Amino acid sequence: MDVLTTAEALSLLSRSALRHRLSTGQWQRPARGVIVTHNGPLTPDQRERVALAASPVGSALAGLTAASRLGLKGFEPHAIHLVLPAGAKRPSVEAVVHWSTMLDSRDVLPRSPRVTTLERSVVDAASWSDSILRARVLVIAAFQQKLTSIARMRDALSRRGPCRHRGVIIESILDAHGGIQSLPERDFEEVRVLAGLPRPTRQERVKHPSGRYFLDVWWEQFNLAIEIHGIPHLAVEQWSYDLHRTNELVIDGRRVLVFSSFAIRHARDAVIDQLRRAVAAG
Repeated sequence: MDVLTTAEALSLLSRSALRHRLSTGQWQRPARGVIVTHNGPLTPDQRERVALAASPVGSALAGLTAASRLGLKGFEPHAIHLVLPAGAKRPSVEAVVHWSTMLDSRDVLPRSPRVTTLERSVVDAASWSDSILRARVLVIAAFQQKLTSIARMRDALSRRGPCRHRGVIIESILDAHGGIQSLPERDFEEVRVLAGLPRPTRQERVKHPSGRYFLDVWWEQFNLAIEIHGIPHLAVEQWSYDLHRTNELVIDGRRVLVFSSFAIRHARDAVIDQLRRAVAAG
C-alpha cells in the first residue's frame, strides 16, 4: 500500500526505521497521521485516500468524489468531498467536509477506500449543488448511465432526511420512473391558466399509417400540439420513438412544441412566452 496511517506503517517497520525514511525524504507525511511510501507528487487517487486516512474513524469519501469512483461519468469532482460522523473533528486536509448521522452499512460500501453508495453519493451531490438544474442533471445522469434503480434511489433519499433541492430530486426520480405520467396534470394546467389559454384536449388519439399516437396536449383551434418529456434520452429506443412521432405530427401539418417537465415546473415564464407566441402565430 502506498498510503498508510502511522499505525499501519508502524506495524510494518520500527519507529526508528519509519523516522529514518521520513527524515531522508524516501517517504513523506502529507497530513498528520498519514504516510505515503514515496517522495513524488501525489496522484488524484492518493490525495483522496490521504484525506480519508487523515479523517476520523467511520468517515467516507462522498458526493461526486465517491460517485466518480463508482462509475458516474462526466461529473469529475473539483474538490475532495468527505462525510464524517456527526460531531467528529474536521481533519487538517484540503477537502470539503460534511457531517452525517447516517453512515452505516446501508450508506457506506465495505471497500477500501470507504465510499458512500452510488445512490447516497448522487443524492448528496445533488443536494450540495448550487442550482436545482444541476441537481436534476446529476440524478438523471445516474439513470442514463444505468448505475442505479428507482427503488435504490428512493431508499437512499428516504434515509437522507431533510436536504437542499429535495423536491427536484424527488421529481427527477419520479420522472425516471414514469416519464410524463409523473407530471401532475395540475402543473401544466397552472401554466395554461397563467398563459390565458382555453382548455385543451388531453391524450388525443391520432391514427397514422405508421402507428397510433397520443398527443399530451392538443388545441385543434390553434392546430397546436404540446409534447411534454419527463426525462430525455433515458432510453435510446424511447427517445428515437419520440422523435419519430414528433416528426410524423409535423409532416401531417400539426404545429408541435416540446417542453421538459422540468421547464413546466421551474421555467414557467419561458414556457408561457412560447405558448402565447405559438398561439398568436397560429
